[in-house]
Order: sequence, then structure tokens, then C-alpha cells
Amino acid sequence: MARRQQLINATPEQVWDVLADARHYAEWVVGTKRIDQADDTWPRKGARLVYTIGLGPITFQDECVVRLCDPGKRLELEAVASPLGTARIGIELLPWDTDTLVLVDEHPLRGPAARLHGPPGEVLLHLRNRKMLHNLARVAEEAPAATADGHGSSAPATGPKGNGSRNGAVKGSRPGATDDRRS
Repeated sequence: MARRQQLINATPEQVWDVLADARHYAEWVVGTKRIDQADDTWPRKGARLVYTIGLGPITFQDECVVRLCDPGKRLELEAVASPLGTARIGIELLPWDTDTLVLVDEHPLRGPAARLHGPPGEVLLHLRNRKMLHNLARVAEEAPAATADGHGSSAPATGPKGNGSRNGAVKGSRPGATDDRRS
């Protein structure tokens, strides 16, 4: 099972806003070229998102379905990975001081990938999810932060000394904080 975590320099609300907006999916999910269709009910249980994935000129149209949604805390998806089968992707958000610790748990669920899953597949999932979490952090940290009146500000979230992590600064470098990018 590919489990990864990353401390994101954004509030759980900011991270959830990215997860809950289907339009952002292609910005943080590795391999997604574009969003072709999204249910208006996204991310409610049963909502579907149709997207095109690929590498270079080779593309597939796939979809994911929300299997569980605990708004602001947890999102469980079943993603079709043609022609390999489906995968379960669990994303959990934990408040961590003023930041968010994001936990991702992904594994093949149905089809050939589930039957043939082993150490080489785990390595690929870890690499993919490391990049995915990095992308999610970038999108969430660049999103406007909610102000006391519930509206976003125009300034991106910043890390220590005002540096956003998109410029290489990682708020997780504070004493006692961790960033799972090395493993």
C-alpha cells in the first residue's frame, strides 16, 4: 500500500477547497491532461469526474468516483486506470498547527493491477504520490487564504520569512515538523 504524507503550508480549509473543486484536479493529479466532465455535486459521495490522462501523445479517458466524503477532513476516491483496473485513493487532512498534514493512501483495487500488485508497483505509486502531494501543496499554498469574513485574500500563502514553498521554501523545515519528500 502506497502511503505518503506531506505537511502543507496552508490551512485545512485551503487544502479542502482545492480537493472540493473539480476544476483543480488536473493541476495536482499527476498525469491528468484535462478535465472533460465533472458532476455538479463534486465531491459528494457518488459524484463522478471524467478526465484525460496520458504521457505525450498517448492518452486515455478515465474517471474517478467519490466513495466517501467527510467535508474538510477526508476524501476517498475510486479511480479507473484503463486498462489496468481501478485504484482506491484515500486523502486525509489533519490540522497541524497553522498548516495541514495530508495523508495519502493509494492501492490497486480491481482488475489486473490489483492481482499483479507488488514491490515494483509500490515504488511507482510512491513516486507518483510524492509528485501529486507536491502539486497539491503548490496549488493550495497559492490559493487565497480565507479571511475573517470568509472571503479570500489576494496574497498567496507564505512560508517562513514570507517565502512560498513554490520557490523552494518548505514550512516543514521548522523544528519538529516533517516533510515526507525524502522517502
